Amino acid sequence: MMERIEIFDTTLRDGEQSPGATMTPSEKLRVARALDDLGVDVVEAGFPISSPDDFLAVRKVARELRRPTVAALARTTSGDVLRAAEALEEAARPRIHTFIATSPIHLAQKLKISENECVDRAANAVTEARRYVDDVEFSAEDATRTPLEFLMKVVSAAVEAGATVINLPDTVGYAYPDEIRRMVTTLRKAIPELRDVTLSIHCHDDLGLATANTLAALEAGVRQVECTVNGIGERAGNTALEEVVMALLVRQDLSNLRTRVQTNRIYPTSQLLSRVTGIYPQPNKAIVGKNAFAHEAGIHQDGMLKERTTYEIMDPQVVGVPRSRLVLGKHSGHHALEARYKDLGHELTKEDLERAYRLFKLLADQKKAILDEDLLAILHHGAFKEVPRHFRLEGLEVTCGGKWSTARVAIRTDDGPPRSATARGDGPIAAAFTALTELVGKDIEMEDMTIRTMTPGSDSVGEVFLQVRVGDRSFSGTAASTDVVDAVVRACLHALSKGQRAVEMEAQALDTAGELWGV
Repeated sequence: MMERIEIFDTTLRDGEQSPGATMTPSEKLRVARALDDLGVDVVEAGFPISSPDDFLAVRKVARELRRPTVAALARTTSGDVLRAAEALEEAARPRIHTFIATSPIHLAQKLKISENECVDRAANAVTEARRYVDDVEFSAEDATRTPLEFLMKVVSAAVEAGATVINLPDTVGYAYPDEIRRMVTTLRKAIPELRDVTLSIHCHDDLGLATANTLAALEAGVRQVECTVNGIGERAGNTALEEVVMALLVRQDLSNLRTRVQTNRIYPTSQLLSRVTGIYPQPNKAIVGKNAFAHEAGIHQDGMLKERTTYEIMDPQVVGVPRSRLVLGKHSGHHALEARYKDLGHELTKEDLERAYRLFKLLADQKKAILDEDLLAILHHGAFKEVPRHFRLEGLEVTCGGKWSTARVAIRTDDGPPRSATARGDGPIAAAFTALTELVGKDIEMEDMTIRTMTPGSDSVGEVFLQVRVGDRSFSGTAASTDVVDAVVRACLHALSKGQRAVEMEAQALDTAGELWGV
């Protein structure tokens, strides 16, 4: 029989403590809604006493989210606990999360208190929190560097005072999985009352062991996992929500533990958080990284073309990623190149494929990745070097700063009259893309974008390189402007002009009875 574990998401609190990840109350609410859709059990909305904005953010989240528990952090002081309670007044399922450090180094160097005072503060804070809410979590900060005998004493006091959740943080990412197992197992045996509370784990990734340590804690009997989307958080970050959830799902043969997370919302939530904070996962990040479902090596690509499960242990769509990617580069083989040409609508003979492969390998030594436009250029005499501007920008007006941004885009196609469209979106670039989609009558999907400052100063010129998918083909575009939105729109039109050129070249090729090659 499957057993459910609780997912305690602290993206809005510990995750926001990542340098540069500060969110406004409205941004926190936006991410909180996504976490609700994701299906997490607890949303830790913030640390109310830390700032007026954090208090407001917790209050907004508590007022709106009705399904998950909403938690607010508090130190073991009356002021903190009261402020957390006030922020949670309108919550449907409130939880006060109070904590105090328990390790010798923290007691002596940071708090400058004795062990007995630490125990008293913990018990008193839990008792006070229970006056306001029925659900109180206690965390023994730096638990993994706390002697087990003293840790038992603090935990017992918190349980006796009325804590409903006991959390054991590996605050500095110091522990090994075996140490985590031993800590959890020892506490469960020594404190029978833990059977009546939820035991929780909170790991940091300073040694790259956060997910391993979390899974070890689950094996030892922990039933709540504290984590963040994309693993963001202090220093090297927290346990990544997506890693724990998918580890349990993919390795169902090893445990009967499951979560309530809607896995197809993982990638969209990851992308939303990245846009809000400006912190994107590294390309090789498990589950949500750009390369998590990308394959370049020829052997891997050959296996993928024959049977996906040869090199993928999960279907990308299960986590909300649209598709796997066979990235064409210097390590790719004949089969991957042939498959991509088929996707582009070209069935090559054996001889033509060999010719294309020779040119492809020469080009791959000069470029990191080969785009669809490169393959079409190989096929059509390198015709994308100087592509005619089929689409020209005639006007751009953008309004932003509110909940939605609005963009009015006017373009001219060849010698035709100007046409315009107005659309709104989540930001000026999204609004402009929606307007362009309406104007050209094709879906335009942004795949990648890089903005580089070319000149110094507040009036600097920004160069935009982007890659867009138009239908089932990818094209790149570049443009420069002192206005970033203007540059993005012009770069997109450059890419669309390449797409139009591809259509024209293929029509010409059909007229010449299939004589595609000039090499």
